[in-house]
Amino acid sequence: MARTQIDGGANLLALSGADLGASPWQTLTFSQITTFADATGDHQWIHVDRERIAKESPFGAPIAHGYLTLALVAGQFFELLDLVNFKMVINYGTGKVRFPSPMKEGARWRLAMKLGEVKEVSNGWIEAQFLATIEIDGSPKPGCVAECIYRFQT
Repeated sequence: MARTQIDGGANLLALSGADLGASPWQTLTFSQITTFADATGDHQWIHVDRERIAKESPFGAPIAHGYLTLALVAGQFFELLDLVNFKMVINYGTGKVRFPSPMKEGARWRLAMKLGEVKEVSNGWIEAQFLATIEIDGSPKPGCVAECIYRFQT
């Protein structure tokens, strides 16, 4: 996979609105779901109780927590982008976040990103909005659509 290179502040500003590509397809595992449940304390049955899921869930399989789906963005951000000539890059937060479709155990997914608004904020910092989509292979709806905001120190 060819990563999109962003070389310094001037290049970041110039790329506003650009399609940044997509990561390789990956498979969501039950281990990822249960590890997230353990880390957050969210053991709701639709995520971790296979027996109850088989009997009662409309999804037919364990599903990822919405926030696990969002967290996958951060995990793939630096795999998708090659950021050079910045002193520091920080995850500054999110804007609008939605989970249009649940991600089931075994689903193939990938991160697709576009660069939204980019602006200089202060003292050598640039703020950039990344429009992140967790696509689910074979699904008409994504697992997550989020406005992720990062700050870059130049």
